[in-house]
Amino acid sequence: MTARPYNHNVFAGAFVDRFGERRKDPEWLARALDDPKSRFLPVWGELCLVGGNPPSACLLGREQVAPHIDTPEELIFLGLFHERPTFAIGLSDDETPAFDDDGEFMDLRRAGTLLAADQANLVAHARALVLWHQSQLYCGRCGAATLPEAGANARRCSNEDCAKTQFPRVDPAIIVLVSDGDRCLLGRQPNWPEGRYSTIAGFVEPGESLEDAVRREVYEETNIRVGDVHYASSQPWPFPSSLMLGFYAEALSTEIVLNDGELEDARWFARRELRGEFPKLPFGISIARRLVDGWTGRADG
Repeated sequence: MTARPYNHNVFAGAFVDRFGERRKDPEWLARALDDPKSRFLPVWGELCLVGGNPPSACLLGREQVAPHIDTPEELIFLGLFHERPTFAIGLSDDETPAFDDDGEFMDLRRAGTLLAADQANLVAHARALVLWHQSQLYCGRCGAATLPEAGANARRCSNEDCAKTQFPRVDPAIIVLVSDGDRCLLGRQPNWPEGRYSTIAGFVEPGESLEDAVRREVYEETNIRVGDVHYASSQPWPFPSSLMLGFYAEALSTEIVLNDGELEDARWFARRELRGEFPKLPFGISIARRLVDGWTGRADG
């Protein structure tokens, strides 16, 4: 699949043809698993295998990962990446990785700053699905063990009287830069590095629109009332399974009160302040940073 020519967030982008119609075709999947062109991306715990100079995702051949395959059904079909069938393989947490000659297992936040856009998208996809499988080993309805199906893009309850199918879920979260003229609202959590401030964010609740979630979260955390809300962009954020939905919003009030105690501090910052050394801004791979940079004029918002 050819990537779309648009300016996307890190971890996003239509770089993988997910080839959904083949997920339920066991014969095609079996051929793909044995195809010498197929590639396999190891994920160990929450880390992905990265190697080379410049760094790239380690996409290995079947023979390289064969010792770590218990059952082929556990291999996760990601889709076609550069027209090659590509699978993720989850390694157990207590297993010592045996890929020293290929690369190192790297945290996705670090990898996101090093990998090319298409590979960052691929490893985020792989990591998210591996972590989902690890958290869904048992049926939430009857408690029986679940088994992977559809190219490991779903899990089915092994109890035939139940047979509930579970699909990967993402947790929608809003993230918003609130402005008041030439000032914007940023807050900081107590566990962040000293001096770091970021945009306001929070999870969407059941029965809530995205715009309602923006207004609620901003008020709960800072006491600021928000008027107009404008969608900016989105970012898959697999830590472990969020989808960040970015917005710009205009403030209707200005007095800050930390209503719910989630933030250690919140302040209004002028554009000129955000071009200086304080505050420290969010990491460059984050949609929070893109929102700030878009508002200050350092990048397209």
